[in-house]
Amino acid sequence: MLLPHRERHLIERIGWLRAAVLGANDGIISTASLMVGVASASASFNEVIVAGVAGLVAGAMSMAAGEYVSVSSQSDTEQADLERERAELASQPEFELEELAKIYEDRGVERDTALAVARQLMAKDALGAHARDELGITDAGAARPIQAALTSAATFSVGAILPVLVAMATPAKYAATAIPGASLLFLAVLGAASARAGGAEILRPTIRVVFWGGLAMATTALVGALIGRAV
Repeated sequence: MLLPHRERHLIERIGWLRAAVLGANDGIISTASLMVGVASASASFNEVIVAGVAGLVAGAMSMAAGEYVSVSSQSDTEQADLERERAELASQPEFELEELAKIYEDRGVERDTALAVARQLMAKDALGAHARDELGITDAGAARPIQAALTSAATFSVGAILPVLVAMATPAKYAATAIPGASLLFLAVLGAASARAGGAEILRPTIRVVFWGGLAMATTALVGALIGRAV
């Protein structure tokens, strides 16, 4: 006799893993780039620290606001689709039954079986069945604006605080090299950890995130140096 077991698939981590990696990655790159750019403009050490802290706060708020607006729009669309589906179920239930059965037929289920399954699912929860199989809306994947906003702000802040702490712990004369060096190390660790958590190979994602982080910091440093000379 086979014992029931809970299968855990790596794909289940996609949602939270993507949000966490994106927030932390943005926090490290944007804050470190800002600090490196300010340092390259021959600013004082205190100005570099202030720029980092300001970038952390502004970036976290921006991430939260952007994520909240984006996910709220998704939620509004989902609710509009659910209201329309609810109205159609009330006005033309037979058509909706056929529509659901056709979905199962297209997936390879025989006509009679598809119709029986559709009828049973609609008898239990008609809107839930159509939301899941017709609209692709599930409880696990439903839009949650506040949760998304708080998660983005928190993960961004965790990433952004790292280059700030490095600058605070480093003598002023070494800050210009310590900040980008440590930030690239943080990005490499983040890339490797996220790849491992997602079950992917480690080397390519790590190289990818380090390359783009390094490019961002180098570009910002160049712009900061040019503006510093101009003004």
